[in-house]
Amino acid sequence: MANHLYYGDNLAVLRDSIAEASVDLVYLDPPFNSNASYNVLFRAPSGESSAAQIEAFDDTWHWNDSAEAAYGDVLRSANADAAGMLRAMRGFLGENDMMAYLAMMAVRLIELHRVLKPTGSLYLHCDPTASHYLKILLDAVFGKKQFINEIVWQRYGSHNDSKTFGRVHDVILFFSKTPKFTFTKQHGSYSQTYVEERFRFSDPDGRRWAEQNLSSPSPRPNLTYPFTAKNGITYAPPPNGWKYTSERMREIDEANGLHYPSKADGRLRLKNYLDERLGPPVQDVWTDIGLIGGTSPERLGYPTQKPVALLERIISASSNPGDLVLDPFCGCGTTVHAAEKLGRRWIGIDVTHLAIGLIEKRLRDAFPAVAFTVHGVPQDLAGARDLAARGKYHEFEKWALSLVGAQPGNLGKKGADRGLDGRLYFGRTDHAVVSVKAGENVGVAMIRDLKGVMERERAPIGVFLTLTPPTRDMRTEAAAAGQHAPEGVAGGVPRLQIVTVEDAMRLRDRAVALPLRRGDTFRRAAREEEAGRQGALDV
Repeated sequence: MANHLYYGDNLAVLRDSIAEASVDLVYLDPPFNSNASYNVLFRAPSGESSAAQIEAFDDTWHWNDSAEAAYGDVLRSANADAAGMLRAMRGFLGENDMMAYLAMMAVRLIELHRVLKPTGSLYLHCDPTASHYLKILLDAVFGKKQFINEIVWQRYGSHNDSKTFGRVHDVILFFSKTPKFTFTKQHGSYSQTYVEERFRFSDPDGRRWAEQNLSSPSPRPNLTYPFTAKNGITYAPPPNGWKYTSERMREIDEANGLHYPSKADGRLRLKNYLDERLGPPVQDVWTDIGLIGGTSPERLGYPTQKPVALLERIISASSNPGDLVLDPFCGCGTTVHAAEKLGRRWIGIDVTHLAIGLIEKRLRDAFPAVAFTVHGVPQDLAGARDLAARGKYHEFEKWALSLVGAQPGNLGKKGADRGLDGRLYFGRTDHAVVSVKAGENVGVAMIRDLKGVMERERAPIGVFLTLTPPTRDMRTEAAAAGQHAPEGVAGGVPRLQIVTVEDAMRLRDRAVALPLRRGDTFRRAAREEEAGRQGALDV
């Protein structure tokens, strides 16, 4: 199985598309039922907040028909322990938001257990709001003996809570499917204080080392021999004999791994090099991986983004190269990014086009040669028309914007969008406004409307992104808007550009011509390739 990215409800995808006992590692970072509505706040390249906010997901669960259906699915499942535990929880909690959250999670945990191999493991990332309830559910689904660790990840150094101790950590619950699970011990880094105190010596090339005894801890007559080092001095053995054979001692000496004493009757010592040590074993409290900072190049602006280093540790510990890693709530794609980086196969699932588009771009930027299949989103023009025809205009709009790398404009706001569907930033402060049209009837009036939006938003470039090919009059009207060629730019670009969805699917973020500033690397369409093509950019 190659790499796969699914748009859709993860429960349906798990049941319909993921085979039993096919996955080596599951990591999931579901909403925590913290009653918070998370918005993706987009920022301009300058760092200033954009007016655009998109509600990526609403971290609020309510007892409704969906929750009741999930509860019924668990009770009808073959997992009697999970059914009994969920029934007991409902008796204790009643039909409230927390119970809805647990019912929706329980039915998914049963499916995740099904798709895991016998050697597989699951890491569930949560916070103290629901971690205690989720731990009980996992005990029921996996068996309490398959609980391996409760990992505490310190997200922040401090947090100013006026009436509580600072809340600075998340919880990661680690379960295995069977006792024969894959695990490779991970190692951290020594503190600078420890290095300076323990590794006090250095070779001329700067390699730090600490002295280590060469004496055997118990009497070993067969290793009690005089040793002649390459400095020509013969050293008497320690009372219990040497720790190594004479052959091994010579190998260490040839590699400059012995420290000769200043006195002829002194003791040989072993050089314990810092760069040959693995570092301290990682424990179940992780304080060495911080949250992504506001200025970090890793930051994508997704509300619950986790650092790649966190997922690299989990994936390295509980899978091997070539293994299959699954993230059923993959969000901005940190898990699949880390899996690809470490040579694992992967499956990601998310319920928003916003996330899927972000992951596609993230993967192609980080791994230009990466191969993966996207399911549930249009793969050709017929699929795009089908998405638009199903009445899911906002989903079509978000998907279409993601093709050209634009950020949604007013989808998170109530009321009319006033002709602004997205923004495409370039340079340090400039942006293009994008209007998306999925209907069959497009005309010159829409181009004129977009000109008005450009003036209102003070945008130097406007993009008309259309599912239906434009008319000749529309192209003439767009061309009349002229060129945008600010100072310092190597050549101008059309101020008003018409891009068909078909071209956007083929060219992706090259479909829109943006200024190429000297010394910068902003995107620009391949004009020579597109010149003269029907439906291509006017250049």
